[in-house]
Amino acid sequence: MAQLRQDYSEYLKRDTEVVVIGPEGPEKFKDYWQENSLPFTGLPDPRHKILKLYGQQVKIFKFGRMPAQAIIDKPGIIRYIHYGLSMSDIPSNQDLLGFIDRVNPEDKISASEIP
Repeated sequence: MAQLRQDYSEYLKRDTEVVVIGPEGPEKFKDYWQENSLPFTGLPDPRHKILKLYGQQVKIFKFGRMPAQAIIDKPGIIRYIHYGLSMSDIPSNQDLLGFIDRVNPEDKISASEIP
């Protein structure tokens, strides 16, 4: 999540919302968000409903829920999805932002337009 926080303003420039979905319960999730002052949205998924909806995997011998990144456009169509094979298998922000630029070139705004 440090990677997302580092370039969060770049996502905002592209009119892109970052939502992190995790396996913890609501209280633990809320505490983590507050302790780390995360600027984006966090959504607890302790019953794995969202995980199952998007086909994300849980591997007990690899520390649980495998990472997955999805880019969903404004009409709700999944434009990109990456299922990690390990906890470190996560696309870079530059790769994700580049993909967003290719899919939605008209949504990119200048930094001066962000409050």
